[in-house]
Amino acid sequence: MKKVRNPVKSHFLLISTALLLVTGCSSAAAPPQSEAPTQSDAPASTEKNEPGQKSQPSNSTETAPKPTEGQAPVKTPPKSSAEPQKPAASTIPEEQKPSGKPSDSVQIPDLDLEVVAEPQSVTVLVNKQRQLPDNYQPTDLVFPNVPYLLPAKSEKRQMRKEAAEALEKLFAAAKADGVALAGVSAYRPHAYQKALFNRYVQQDGLEKARTYSAVPGTSEHETGLAIDVSGADGKCAATSCFAGTKEAKWLADHAHEYGFIIRYPEGKDAITGYIYEPWHLRYVGNEVAQAIEEKQTTMEEYFGIAPVSSEQ
Repeated sequence: MKKVRNPVKSHFLLISTALLLVTGCSSAAAPPQSEAPTQSDAPASTEKNEPGQKSQPSNSTETAPKPTEGQAPVKTPPKSSAEPQKPAASTIPEEQKPSGKPSDSVQIPDLDLEVVAEPQSVTVLVNKQRQLPDNYQPTDLVFPNVPYLLPAKSEKRQMRKEAAEALEKLFAAAKADGVALAGVSAYRPHAYQKALFNRYVQQDGLEKARTYSAVPGTSEHETGLAIDVSGADGKCAATSCFAGTKEAKWLADHAHEYGFIIRYPEGKDAITGYIYEPWHLRYVGNEVAQAIEEKQTTMEEYFGIAPVSSEQ
């Protein structure tokens, strides 16, 4: 006899089987979901640093990063040289060194000056009233063999031959007494004196400039018989602080022994026309130098020339 399947029972069996399959999938031994980031969440490169984090150097040679498009290339600073940087050349003082650039013309009044008759004489007197002939230049200039603050080839090292030889003896005597001297400025061509004086005028005005600098043609430096002297270290060269130094004292005591005088002594500015310059030596020869030293006088007084007011 053929059995008839119970539809209710069959339906129940189908439901039970479905429930069993669902329960078995949820309780299977599958790995739990990890909290670690997935591959897509991880950093693209382990060499990338967070802000403020220092990168660790690798063993490979470092290269400068390549700039992206539109970005200026990164320049690597040059390595410092082993040789120290040379200091800038120091400025050589000349009288009271002016600042600024000179103009083309000298700003001086129309002066009625006496032209000296014998410019080649070692006792020639030039001052604010007496000038050298136009375009005068000594014919016997030489380079004294003494230390200078000037460059080796500077024409302002030169002096007339007789004065140069006397200067060498003076420097040697000072050295023997433990006093080291140096030349600052000796001969000055007319064109140089013109430019120098004009710079002083631009800096301080004509009236003040004439108290310490000479109008072109009236400067003793143009004779080749005058020189400014300092200590070998160059301190206080051609400036007021030179007074009172051991070098200034030695020159005041011994310059006349070698034919030189302190041309512009202290307290004589109303006679010479210039302020005290203990550094300014003038060669006049032994006889005249001795006489001026003994009388404690000036060239103007010695030769009977009218005093020169510093206001002229």
